[in-house]
This record gives sequence, C-alpha cells and structure tokens, in this order.
Amino acid sequence: MLLHSAVQHEHEARYVETNMRKLIVVFALVLSACTGVPENVTPVADFKTEKYLGTWYEIARLDHSFERGLTRVTANYSMRDDGGLKVINRGYSANENKWKEAEGKAYFVAGSDRGYLKVSFFGPFYGSYIVFELDHENYHYALVCGPDKSYFWILARAPHLSDDVKKRLVAKAAALGFDTDKLIYVVHD
Repeated sequence: MLLHSAVQHEHEARYVETNMRKLIVVFALVLSACTGVPENVTPVADFKTEKYLGTWYEIARLDHSFERGLTRVTANYSMRDDGGLKVINRGYSANENKWKEAEGKAYFVAGSDRGYLKVSFFGPFYGSYIVFELDHENYHYALVCGPDKSYFWILARAPHLSDDVKKRLVAKAAALGFDTDKLIYVVHD
C-alpha cells in the first residue's frame, strides 16, 4: 500500500510539473504574441529616438475601449532614467466633461534604431508599439500599430494633416490590410 501511494504521488507530481511547464509555455506565447509584429508590417529603420520625443496628435485610430469617446488625444514621449521612454496619453471625454490620462513605459525590442517597441500601461503586461511609416526628415507624421491589425493610429506633430498626406497614409495602411473603413478621425477643436 505504501509503495502504491508513493508511485501515485510521483505520478501526480509529474502531472503537475508537466502541466505547469505547458502553462508557462502558453503564457510565454501569449506574452510574445502581444509584442509581435503583424504580417506584412515592417518597423522603420534608422529610427531617431531624440527626434520622436515630444507631443504627437492622434489624427485617426481604430476603435478600442481605452480610447472610446475621447477627442483631442495626444501622446507625449520623454526619456526615462532606465533608457526607456515615458509615455503619457491624454484625451478629453465630453461625456464625463474631463480629461483622461494614462502613463506608460516603453522599451525598444530590436535596438533603438528601429521603430519597434513594447509598451505597458498595466504593470508587467506589454504590447507592441510599431512605427511602420515615418517622415524621416521632419518627424511630422507616423503610422503606428500594435501586435495585430486591430490596433492602428495615424499620428502627427500638429492637430491636423493635409488631406494629401492623410490620403496617402490611409492608402498605405489599407494596402497592408488595416481596416481603414473603420477609422475614427479625432477631433482636436
């Protein structure tokens, strides 16, 4: 009886260990999926962090609950002491008659010369922040996406972009498979 109990205990221990390993692998895959790059999207090369710092205005976005109903949305990037970026997203909720703000942190995934970062607003959980189109000369506009094509933003240094530039950026995003018919154009007035 004692031998049977020891054998049963060993089988249970192996079962728990095997399942824990599987759980760790699944968790790692889920986390890496959140910091992956969507198909056909390539982060920009020759990214200059110092030129990207400062305030960006959200021109258009795909809908997500964390920004739903917000207007006058901006993102401000500054350096952190640990070499990462401090991110402050801010937008106005007319329904609540108040400003909403979220502070996050971002770190480069594949070197600081590529527009590929992971960003977190919620503790240890990170998501991709991929700059895949950029005005390299003046850093006047950028196309940004997340880990999949349901996260997409058009950003600019001013609250408005010319129609020609906006049309060109939307056409590029559509060609890459983003659902640009569902874009929300952000009001800044």
